[in-house]
Amino acid sequence: MKLLHLDEHIIVLDKPAGLPVLPDGWEKDAPYLVKMLEAEYGNPSTGSGQRIWIVHRLDKVTSGVIVFARNAEAHRSLNIQFEKRQVKKVYHALAEGNPKWDEHTARHPLRVDVGHKHRTIVDNRDGKPSATHFRVLERFAVGTLQATSLLEAIPETGRTHQVRVHAAELGHPLLADSVYGNVARNGPSTALRTSIPHSNSLAGYHPAPQISRPALHARSLTFTHPASGESVTFVADYPEDFAAALKRARSRTG
Repeated sequence: MKLLHLDEHIIVLDKPAGLPVLPDGWEKDAPYLVKMLEAEYGNPSTGSGQRIWIVHRLDKVTSGVIVFARNAEAHRSLNIQFEKRQVKKVYHALAEGNPKWDEHTARHPLRVDVGHKHRTIVDNRDGKPSATHFRVLERFAVGTLQATSLLEAIPETGRTHQVRVHAAELGHPLLADSVYGNVARNGPSTALRTSIPHSNSLAGYHPAPQISRPALHARSLTFTHPASGESVTFVADYPEDFAAALKRARSRTG
């Protein structure tokens, strides 16, 4: 677990994949990020114990930059910025195939799939307006069955699984996506399987180095600091599994 920034107003972390922000309801005793933060960085002066204020979330399977507030004022400021879409969230993803476009904006309306709370679907009639701006950063193994691309994704809205669903709808699902990708139909490769250790310690939480989750990483987050009023940007390096998958993709080029 890497601490990117800490002051009396905010905490910015590089969240590892496999660690939920809140309890997921399935494993009540499993570690989760907020509990770890409250134990290590909580602020007793809030009058409500060692409280950490949630501003936004990353899916359990997604790694990268996430910010939390340490007091009500910072929480209010950041919430307003997210609601007004003043926060820039940049994701990097490894996707199947090579898009014909260099840049493209997906605007498919999305909604939660009834009966499948952990799945989002495109619904042109009842879905909520959604937009994700994609840009191709690199193409690998062009014209082969192993064609892969490194994409930048900047979501304009914040629907559940938005980047993953939009990428799949464009015909380029994320690598190792067991819900929206080809792996859902064909099964994961044994080379991609890994395990997530159970630990309640921030320092001791290290995911295994092989990727077995959607290849999505929250690369950077830009917002206005709630106290200083200055624009700040935080960047998270690729985790081991994502970096290894990217290295394998690059090795197939040429």
